[in-house]
Amino acid sequence: MLTDKKICFLGAGAMAESVLAGMLNKRIVKPGAVSITNRSDRFRLDELVYNFGVVADMDQKEKSIREADILILAMKPKDIDSAIEEIKHLTNPGQLMISVLAGITTSYISNLLGHSAPVIRTMPNTSATVGMSATGICKGTTATAEHLAIATHIFEAMGMVAVVQESQLDAVTGLSGSGPAYIYYLVESMMAGAVQAGLEEKTARELTLQTLIGAAEMLKVTGEDPAVLREKVTSPNGTTQAGLDVLRSYQFEKALVSCILRATERSKELGTILTESK
Repeated sequence: MLTDKKICFLGAGAMAESVLAGMLNKRIVKPGAVSITNRSDRFRLDELVYNFGVVADMDQKEKSIREADILILAMKPKDIDSAIEEIKHLTNPGQLMISVLAGITTSYISNLLGHSAPVIRTMPNTSATVGMSATGICKGTTATAEHLAIATHIFEAMGMVAVVQESQLDAVTGLSGSGPAYIYYLVESMMAGAVQAGLEEKTARELTLQTLIGAAEMLKVTGEDPAVLREKVTSPNGTTQAGLDVLRSYQFEKALVSCILRATERSKELGTILTESK
C-alpha cells in the first residue's frame, strides 16, 4: 500500500520518532523513502539519520515537502500555525496530511493549508516505538475511505488502531494517548511497595512487569470482563481482598476515572486555546 510512496515528517520530536521507529521496524516503508524536517535543530536531525538511515538534510527541506505523497504533521501543537504558514506553498491537494497533534481538528488544519488536501487525525502513543501503540484515528471531510485505509495501515504497523468519530478523539487522548504514563506511575508504585515489603529492586521490577503483562494477556485471550477476572483472583478474607480494600479506601477507581476525564478535558482545552487564540 505504501509502495513508491514518499513520506515526510514535519517535526522531529518524541512522537515523530516513535511513529518512525514503528514503521521501519515493521518494514512497511524503506528508510530512503522517509524524510524528516524541523525548523533549525540540525543536531536532532543528524541523530535520526544516524539511528534510522532516513533523509534529513536541512538543505533539501523544501524538496522533501514538495515531493512527499504523505506529510505527517508532528510539530508541537502550539507551533501548528507558524509551521504550516511556512510550508503551505509547498503543499498541494494531492498530498495526504496525517496529524498526530493533540487537540488540533482536521478542519483547523484544512483552513491553515487553504486547499482541499485530505486530512487524517490520529492519536497514537509512545508505545509505537516497540510496535504496541493504541491509536485512535478519524478522517476529515475531504478524506476518503482510501485515505483512511492508508493511515490505518501505517499505524497498524505499530500496534492496534481504533477508528472513531473526531468528537471522540479527545477521549482517546485522555485514555491511550496519555495512558502509558499512568501505567508507568502504577509500576513505580508497585515496585516501591514490593521493595518496602522486602524484595530487591531488580526482582520487584521483574515480578511487577510480568504481572502486568500476564494480566493484560489474560484480558485479551479470555475476553472476560475485568471485574469477573478480578473476582476470580479474590478470595474472601484473603491477601488480594486485603489489598483491594486498601485501594478502595483511597478511592482508587474514582482517581483513575477522574484522571482520564481530566486528561480528556485538557485535550479539549488545549485545542480551544490554540485555535481561539489565533
